[in-house]
Amino acid sequence: MPINPFIEQGAFEPEATAAMGEAFDAVCEELRCTNQPDVREFIAALIVAAASHGELDAVRLKIAALTGFAITQRRSVRSVPTLLKAAL
Repeated sequence: MPINPFIEQGAFEPEATAAMGEAFDAVCEELRCTNQPDVREFIAALIVAAASHGELDAVRLKIAALTGFAITQRRSVRSVPTLLKAAL
């Protein structure tokens, strides 16, 4: 599943969405979360948040998402949906 369903239409230039999609696919592959929609949505939110702050390099977007995900794993008392809202 591409990142596009998680991005507001017209919010990013095509080059930005391409980098975001590349990062999203790479993170989902690394985390092996293809059958975990909540995790995928959270990863997308982390990438969108990083891109919204001006980061448009696919590698750095991937690092931002993996870092954000790792931090949430330490805070396992909070649920993914709660963290999703916080990322946005």
